[in-house]
Amino acid sequence: MSEISVVAVNVAKAGKEDELAALLSGLIAPTANDAGMIRYELHRDLDDPGIFVFHEIWESRKALDAHLSTEHIARYRQLSPDLVERKELFITAKIG
Repeated sequence: MSEISVVAVNVAKAGKEDELAALLSGLIAPTANDAGMIRYELHRDLDDPGIFVFHEIWESRKALDAHLSTEHIARYRQLSPDLVERKELFITAKIG
């Protein structure tokens, strides 16, 4: 199977931007140890500091699914409802 690309957008609730930034930044170090991770980058919108975008590349869907089952992602899921107004997730496969 080809590489899997993920774009995950998190929009902070008003006044929760810094807390969400800390929560999302805290995912970077543990994810570096997740098998099959090629790229895992967190970006913040230049015009709206409440918008955060992860750009991820995984070796396979199996590697991504394993990442989504980790303790650090479970912690994010537990804490994010108080911080996130809106989420969008795009999962695509590399063509060619």
